[in-house]
Amino acid sequence: METTRRSKGRRDGRKATELRPARMTIGFMPAAEGSVLVETGETKVICTATVDESVPPFLRGQGKGWVTAEYAMLPRSSPQRIERERRGPGGRSQEIQRLIGRSLRGVVDMDALGERSILIDCDVLNADAGTRTASITGSYVALVLALNDLREKRLIEKLPLTSSVAAVSVGIVGGKPLLDLDYDEDHHADVDFNVVMTGNGRFVEVQGTAEGKPFTQAQLDRLLALARAGIERLTALQRETLRDAGIATPRR
Repeated sequence: METTRRSKGRRDGRKATELRPARMTIGFMPAAEGSVLVETGETKVICTATVDESVPPFLRGQGKGWVTAEYAMLPRSSPQRIERERRGPGGRSQEIQRLIGRSLRGVVDMDALGERSILIDCDVLNADAGTRTASITGSYVALVLALNDLREKRLIEKLPLTSSVAAVSVGIVGGKPLLDLDYDEDHHADVDFNVVMTGNGRFVEVQGTAEGKPFTQAQLDRLLALARAGIERLTALQRETLRDAGIATPRR
């Protein structure tokens, strides 16, 4: 499924309040319990979910589940080749994968999941900014597919979800608040935010910084309103994608 509306105003023809064209293709990695290729403009990320019938040592014997994530950029996902992280994830990758894990755990009922783990892998095929937000948005869909697989196998009674979760970037470029920055906009942003929200409108995380001069409360409020509107549209895309796969998800 995809969103494709465009209009005048930015380099790619979008208004300040418009998302890049977004598409989700489920089942992209057939061997995984859940997988989706998420595309937001030129940014493309494969998100897969794997079920592991065990939990980390600190959770053993408690009857609770766990959701964690790994994130990596393929060597030619950017104009300059990126070295493979052969000795483990670097600082940026660690920060992003922890964000993805926190975001997903915020909407999963770990007691209802039972003593098993869902392992999320996000691999960036092409990076045009917003890779972490695309990873979160796509990972939720992959997670739901894996949970539905458990339900179909009668290992759980229902999807252990309290809400959905999605993310988007916002920023101020040339004095103008913009939704869903591409690389050029992100590179020139005076203020840059990544916002993660649940489907019922609650914040999971807000990452923001002033790259130039400090921003005002009014600018912050405007950016958060932009992010909320964008996430509502991404949430609708997630729901539509899963509905087309025959999976009903929480409408909150």
